[in-house]
Amino acid sequence: MKREQTADGVLNGKIALVTGGTKGIGKAVVNRLQQAGATVIVTARNQPEATYPFIAADLSRPEDVNKVATVVREQFGRIDILINNMGANTYPGGGFNTLTDEHWDQALQVNLLSSVRLDRALLPLMLEQKTGVIIHISSTSSQFPIWESTMAYSAAKSALNTYSKALATEVADKGVRVLTVSPGLNKTEAMTAFLEDYANKANITVEEMSGKLFERVGGVPIGRMAEPEETAEFIYFLVSPAASYLTGTNLIIDGGNFPVVK
Repeated sequence: MKREQTADGVLNGKIALVTGGTKGIGKAVVNRLQQAGATVIVTARNQPEATYPFIAADLSRPEDVNKVATVVREQFGRIDILINNMGANTYPGGGFNTLTDEHWDQALQVNLLSSVRLDRALLPLMLEQKTGVIIHISSTSSQFPIWESTMAYSAAKSALNTYSKALATEVADKGVRVLTVSPGLNKTEAMTAFLEDYANKANITVEEMSGKLFERVGGVPIGRMAEPEETAEFIYFLVSPAASYLTGTNLIIDGGNFPVVK
């Protein structure tokens, strides 16, 4: 379900950094922020064909986080919007006995500590400016872990939620807003690869695997996965002046998946 979006100039003059911004939700966020007038810097491990400023980096490595922060400070001199979108669920399924210390460490480095380090490096700029927005992209898996496939990922994202709330409280009176966004099922390249892999292992079709996933998470009342552009539109709203009173919350965008009142 594609939505038409037009440039609106709301973010003219703003400098934004999007991590993991070359695919999926991150790529859609980059496009939406550009449409709104922001200068968007993108960081990921592999450089795509694109016209935006790009910094090649593996943010699970502290030295690469420092490199990104140095480039932002020296070349742009400020940062108004930080979208910590980097994350991955590439760890073995099958439960506790399949996950080694290395897997757990990787999950924490990618899904938690990359954001912690980048915030620590760039938040001082926002505090000097007395303005800024940080968005941590989490997952509904943080509150609905699936032991067969998301144990380490879910635990790391849950830790990210707690950290994000604490940071928001610390800097709320200093002009900086910090929010968490927890998407549900999104129709991304990573989701497609996930479904294909599990479908092959189970010797069923991708469509059948998709149905099983919907059942496993308790169903999605709206009846489909989100398009990345829909999630990006929500994130754009959160960084815009229209959301100026929002901070410290974990906002779920899941098509009605959660069956409880939160």
